[in-house]
Amino acid sequence: MPELPEVEVVRAGLEPAIAGRRIDGVRVLHPRPVRRHHAGPDDFAATLAGRTFAVPRRRGKYLWLPLADGDAVLAHLGMSGQFRLDGPGSPLQRHVRVLFDLADGVQLRFVDQRMFGGLSLAHGGAELPDEVAHIARDLFDPDLDRTALVGRIRGKRSAIKRVLLDQTVVSGIGNIYADEALWTARIHGGTPASALSDAQMSALLDATHAVMAAALSVGGTSFDALYVNVNGESGYFDRTLQAYGREGEPCSRCGGAIVREPFMNRSSFRCPVCQPPA
Repeated sequence: MPELPEVEVVRAGLEPAIAGRRIDGVRVLHPRPVRRHHAGPDDFAATLAGRTFAVPRRRGKYLWLPLADGDAVLAHLGMSGQFRLDGPGSPLQRHVRVLFDLADGVQLRFVDQRMFGGLSLAHGGAELPDEVAHIARDLFDPDLDRTALVGRIRGKRSAIKRVLLDQTVVSGIGNIYADEALWTARIHGGTPASALSDAQMSALLDATHAVMAAALSVGGTSFDALYVNVNGESGYFDRTLQAYGREGEPCSRCGGAIVREPFMNRSSFRCPVCQPPA
């Protein structure tokens, strides 16, 4: 699933193109991406026709497209979901699943090869859909209480990397950016969160914010051609990763070989010299 920087790139790309535009019509080309709309794909299309998009919103890596009347289209990008903006006469990309014909000749296309993602209508969800309400604020949220977050994290006995990935504690941080932030802060991911000092925790949050801000500046991280922004362009942050995916390569800080370790059916990457076990 795309992480916060990738989702924010999509959200920011959609905003000038769809905010304030009326939905003239919707075509569902495959029923699976709207499977959460229990009344069926025809009802999904009919329900949205004639309504108007407001400014797209995001919390962590969860994206929704508010409607001017107070409802919202909740977007689950899954492993391969994309939004593309095209003219209505442009050739369809492979795996286009849902088409939104907007006023003024803009066509919003939901593309999803693997179809783990999807779209659903969130009644009354323009401000915050119920499906996202349990998700914590992210590090870019101006209403985040940073002091309270530090205390909440340090109150956990779990390994710090597990806590960083817990979307109910702080949202938007995924496996890639957790490894990069831990490398930057010189902290072993297995260190109990409760063992970190306030200063260490603050430094780690600073590192996490900086790593994701750097990724945002270059369009996110693209290891897979399935992730692109609304114009079909890939992100380039993978070219500057310091730990993630660099097993056996020298650490740019000390020269030690980056190691890969199993983690929650995935992998963690760290420098054993800069990030020794606590």
